[in-house]
Amino acid sequence: MVDQNCAYCVEGALVDKFGIKICELPESKVYLFREQSHKGRCIVASKYHVGDMNELTAEQRAAFFEDVARVSRAIQALYSPDKVNYGAYGDTGHHLHMHLCPKYSSDEFEWGGVFLMNPDRKYLTDEEYSKMVEELKAEIAKQ
Repeated sequence: MVDQNCAYCVEGALVDKFGIKICELPESKVYLFREQSHKGRCIVASKYHVGDMNELTAEQRAAFFEDVARVSRAIQALYSPDKVNYGAYGDTGHHLHMHLCPKYSSDEFEWGGVFLMNPDRKYLTDEEYSKMVEELKAEIAKQ
């Protein structure tokens, strides 16, 4: 099912407000989060318009979490965070997705706590976004 009001289903301008598409994996679409206070932060969104992981079959759920792990490995290989935090919310956007938020102990802003949905601290140039997207796309393909 496709929800015409869902950013992850229709993409385009709705998702462009907060993310840049990197690639598609077997069960998901991967986006670079525009706000880059945590270098390498990405979103992995299910290809299915479901609000909860339990709405997927066991096979779909396992494959979705393998996609999440694959993106996490790419983030770790490229940016060497001290920890990757994972967030699955969806109170208002009822489409299964996970935020992969690299955390760095050198950042006193949020180290040791829950990451903010949008810290609104750091945005990049178009060239910097393009470079990160290409780096991540290549590294995800290797994982």
